[in-house]
Amino acid sequence: MEHNVKEGQLQDWYYRMLLIRRFEETINEKFLAGDIPGFVHLYIGEEATGVGVCSALTKSDYITSTHRGHGHTIAKGADINRCMAELYGRRTGYCKGKGGSMHIADFGIGMLGANGVVGGGFNLAAGAALAIQLRKSSEVAVCFFGDGASNRGTFHEALNMASVWKLPVVFVCENNQWASTTPLHEATAVTDISIRAHSYAMPSVMVDGNDVFEVYSAATEAVERARNGDGPTLIECKTYRIKGHFVGDPEQYRTREEVIEQMEVNDPIKKFLEKVLSEDLMSEAQLKEIEDRVQREMVEAVKFAEESPFPEPEEAFEDLYVEVEVAEHA
Repeated sequence: MEHNVKEGQLQDWYYRMLLIRRFEETINEKFLAGDIPGFVHLYIGEEATGVGVCSALTKSDYITSTHRGHGHTIAKGADINRCMAELYGRRTGYCKGKGGSMHIADFGIGMLGANGVVGGGFNLAAGAALAIQLRKSSEVAVCFFGDGASNRGTFHEALNMASVWKLPVVFVCENNQWASTTPLHEATAVTDISIRAHSYAMPSVMVDGNDVFEVYSAATEAVERARNGDGPTLIECKTYRIKGHFVGDPEQYRTREEVIEQMEVNDPIKKFLEKVLSEDLMSEAQLKEIEDRVQREMVEAVKFAEESPFPEPEEAFEDLYVEVEVAEHA
């Protein structure tokens, strides 16, 4: 099979992409119903990028995310019950209900956290990669970021340092064409973010971020390069943000016709289904089985979240500090 896809990989890709899609659709509905507090930024339309990249990683590899981080979290293998509970502000959530949508983290699977700061993940990923290098272990760190974040100083600082020190890190730009309400061409001097890697003597590649096969192929090569000690790579995944910047965004900066056209042409799940069915890579029965499984798991996740308790007020003061034993001087 092309791109060295492993046995069961197609089933896992469809499961992960569909799980992310249904999770995001569900929280969109629940947020608008008033069941979820705070702000919510959806990953709908970008599923192939997160799943394609994370499929090239091991459980012990690291990722840093963005404010649009549910997709990355689920792609890396997080428990959707705990993800849902966190968005609901419940004690059983990943951050005990105190972090919400933009701060989900699970160190147990190498997910170092979603991040409410644009460009906030660069130095975290570079730091994780430096730690890997210093302890001489074999993990790889991946930094997901949007096209808007490539204009922040942390982008240039991290890429430069990673290249100078040949850190085992992969920078993945999810170029979804919109930085909040600003189109790429109005705020970025270059059309392709991947070009910027040349300034740091770093290899780069640009792929269709809506094609999980392409993303996986590029990610596999970049991860292998990093793991072998050959340094960082910048992958630019051209994709599109189907939903608004946040749930409730009036989206006055783009037309509905543009969004509909993108959904027709670039929906990553639709593209995946067309490919696997036309090439007889998966059967209708296999797809239906996965769809039923995702539906069951989504119902269970909502039930788990709704039945979980809220944290007590005094718990706001917990988990603020780490206890460290300090040896007394002789």
